Parts: sequence; structure tokens; C-alpha cells
Amino acid sequence: MRITGTGHASMRIDTAAGSILCDPWVNPAYFASWFPFPDNSQLDWEHLGDVDYLYVSHLHRDHFDAAHLKRFVSKKATVLLPEYPTSQLEDELRALGFTKFFKTVSDEVHELDGGLKIMIQALISPTDGPIGDSSLWVEHDGVRVLNQNDARPTDLIRFTELGHVHAHMLQFSGAIWYPMVYELPQAAKTAFGKQKRERQYDRTWRYIDDLKASHVFPIAGPPCFLDDELWQFNDIHGDEGNIFPDQSDFVREYAKVGGTNGVVLLPGSVSTLTAASCDTTHPVADLDEFFARKEEHLKAYQERQRPVIEREKASWSHPEIDVLAGMKARIEPLLDESVRLAQGVGGPVRFDLTDPAGELVESILVDFPNKEVRIAADEKVRYRFRTERRLIEHLLHIDEGDWVNSLFLSCRFSAARIGQYNEFVYAFFKCLSEERLQYAEGWYESQRPDAEDITVDGWSFQRRCPHLKADLTRFGIVEGDQLTCQLHGWKWNLATGRCLTSVGHEIRSEKAGQPAAGAQDQPAATPAG
Repeated sequence: MRITGTGHASMRIDTAAGSILCDPWVNPAYFASWFPFPDNSQLDWEHLGDVDYLYVSHLHRDHFDAAHLKRFVSKKATVLLPEYPTSQLEDELRALGFTKFFKTVSDEVHELDGGLKIMIQALISPTDGPIGDSSLWVEHDGVRVLNQNDARPTDLIRFTELGHVHAHMLQFSGAIWYPMVYELPQAAKTAFGKQKRERQYDRTWRYIDDLKASHVFPIAGPPCFLDDELWQFNDIHGDEGNIFPDQSDFVREYAKVGGTNGVVLLPGSVSTLTAASCDTTHPVADLDEFFARKEEHLKAYQERQRPVIEREKASWSHPEIDVLAGMKARIEPLLDESVRLAQGVGGPVRFDLTDPAGELVESILVDFPNKEVRIAADEKVRYRFRTERRLIEHLLHIDEGDWVNSLFLSCRFSAARIGQYNEFVYAFFKCLSEERLQYAEGWYESQRPDAEDITVDGWSFQRRCPHLKADLTRFGIVEGDQLTCQLHGWKWNLATGRCLTSVGHEIRSEKAGQPAAGAQDQPAATPAG
């Protein structure tokens, strides 16, 4: 089996029974804020795109690059389609010209022509990508690969059941806006960023230890930021709170926990994988020297992409759009239908819109309790977002139904909030369409604490994490009366059952031998106030 690195989470897998191109991403994403690092735009994409199969893990724009898929990937390729609850991924690929689809069943092994075996595990909670994320397992001639990309399954048991894995590709770097965009003192941002960076690595080590693959490939990050306004987010400034470490940092940190089997793929690197070995060649003579000159590479990359960034920025303004009217038309019908998400948000959310110079133009309130969108007064709000008005104009102009997979991931905003992180805020703005909203409402409604309890360090509590159902026998750590789920870092007070990380998500818990605390008969997503 031959694995060619094509940048970020993308790779081409070649076997004697066929080739698979995974998640090709080249063009800037999220309002021209994210770019692949290193630059992969100069690869021979005409050749790389001439494949038998295409796998797009999910619809995040650093995995689903519509312009690139349309131009460079053969429409003769068969799309390996995850089993998602909505048809959006298939619909968007069909709109690009793809006509051949192999619809997989989640967690089921499928044998393709020539003895090529594949399995796609689909994750389908509203917080998994845009209504779905997935991992691809491939086997041919006794060699097995798991491309986990940036999916976060609760465990990797299904993959271990299929035999020893020889190559494990997984995310290690950040892919979020927290804590950089929050209006906090710099010292607090650094402290929170350091915690997040450490948590990212802890999660990575746990997945690696679970699978115990022969070789580990750090992928799906980091993005780089080439716009001058976002340049500070690149991990070149010695900031220990930066959440975007690169592959060389992964190798160093992995060594600290005893890891010796890491394999770095640059765009153009080729790994030849057998059951007994992995031989890798690179397009550069010295990997260490390449990463030592990272800032130099980024500055040259930035100059090449300046015209692209300026062209994108010129397309955002739509002064003919009445933003208040557009937001009312888009959001109010969904507020009327929302029960679980609206209750979960539990308060108003304000958008402070500015001109390009940063001067406030207007403030618009999304009032979840009263189910309306209106001009903001001086009321207190649960969340406040400050961004350029033209970004909202553009979202309304293109009829964007997912403001998380556009505005928020762009990091082109600042935020403030009262109280804890509230996942329902972001879940709602990810679901600005009838289909997505109905799915998310149903998913949250269906979540109930399960019946099985476990006992750890003198406390009894439900086995499954109320957040995303992680198995707390594996991911749960008890310190005093506090439980931490290491999969996503969420915490609970076991004496009360209260979630310390987010609104709602109470846990059923009790001191061993005493009456249970928490919302025993409440849905896992019931808001706490």
C-alpha cells in the first residue's frame, strides 16, 4: 500500500485493487482565513485526482473543497459515502458532477473490486462536524489503515476488532476559535490556550494507545493564517497558549510520552506500507530544517496568496442586503420550531456589526426566549459576537445554513459570554435550515441517561458521558468530588450532578451507598436555568 501526503487531512491511498483520494483541500476556507500548511497548491493535482474512489469525511470546508473537487477530481471516481442522517454531502457532490456513489453502512465492512475492503464509521450528533463526521478504515492484502482525520469517536473498539492496524492517521492540532477570539486578558487567553493544547495532545495519546497501530501519522492540522489580520494565530511566536502546533511539535511531544513510531507526511511525501515496515520519502532533504524555517515558508506563502485573499474580501460586501430583515427571515421561523435548542440557549444572543474599520454599525438581538430577531436594546445577553457587517451580508447573500462552518471557524470575530460555555448556541447557528434543525431537535430530545452505573473512587454514576456518550470507565477521572471526561475535557460535580463545563448535561451520580444526585429522570440535554 502506498500513501501519498496531499496536505492537511488529505491523502491518496494506492493499492493493487484501486486508489482512494481522501479529503482534498487546497483553496482557502472560512472567509479566506484558513490555508493548508504546508502549501499543497503546487502538487500535480491532475494526476492525484485521477482516482478510482473519493472519500470526503464530512462537510467542513477544510475537508470539502468544492472548487477543487469540481476542477481536479475525476467524475469517474466512485464516492465512498458515509451513512449520514441527511443527504447534504451527497447532494453537494452530485451538484459538482459526481454520479457514482457507494453508500456504506456505518461500522460495516464492505468488499470492493479486487479484494479492497473498506469501512466507514459515521458519527452523527449535531456536534460532529456539520451533522456528521467519519473515519475510513481500509484493508488490502493484509495491510490495514485507519484514517481517523479529525473525527472523535468515543472509542476505537470497532477498528481493533478487525485486526491490527498498520497506519493510524489522526488529528493532533486545534481546529476551533477558542480561546483566541474571546475578549479576555491576554494572560487568561494564554492560560486557557495552554490547557486546550495539552488536552488536545492528551486526547491524541489516548487514541494512539487504544489502537496501538504500527505507525502513527499526525494529520488534519494545523491550518495556517495568511491574512495580516490573523497572522498572530500561527504557531511561530513562541506562545505556549497557541492551539495550532505543527507536525514537528507533535513529534517532540510524542517522544516525551515514549512515542517512537510517528511518521510526518508533507504534501508530496510518500509512505510505502507493508505489514512489517513503513518507508517514507519526502519532497525536502531535511524535515527538521523545513520546520525550522517555518516562518520563512509562511511569509513566502502569504505573498503568493495575497491576491486570493484580496479577491475574496472584495466579494463579501452586499450593501443592498437589509441585515435585520435577512436575519429575521432566516432565523425567526427556526426559532418558532425550536424547543430543545432554544431552551438550551436560554437567553438572548447579540451580534454587534461593524464597518471594516471596526466602528459599530448596528446591534441585532436573537431573542431565543421570545423567539424573535430585533434591534438590540440595553438588555443583558448570554453571548455577544462582534464581527464585520459585510460577513453577515455575505452569509445571507449565499443563503448559508451553517454559520459555524463559515463565520465562527473563520476567527474573524470576537466574543464575550456570561457564564459557562453553551454548546446549544453553536448547535443552533450550525442548523439554520429546516432539515438540520429538525434533526438536531430530535437528536437532543432522544438523549436520555442510560441505566448502567459504574463505581469509581467511592462515587457511583452513569457509565456514559452526558455530553457525547463517551464510556466513563475509559475516559472518566475522579478527583475528590469532581469527574472529568478526558475525551473532551468536560467536568461534573458528583455531589450535585451539575455540569461544570456547560449549561445542562447533568449527570446521574451519588456517593456510593447514598441516594442519587442530579437529574435522574431528565434528558441529558436539559438546560440548567
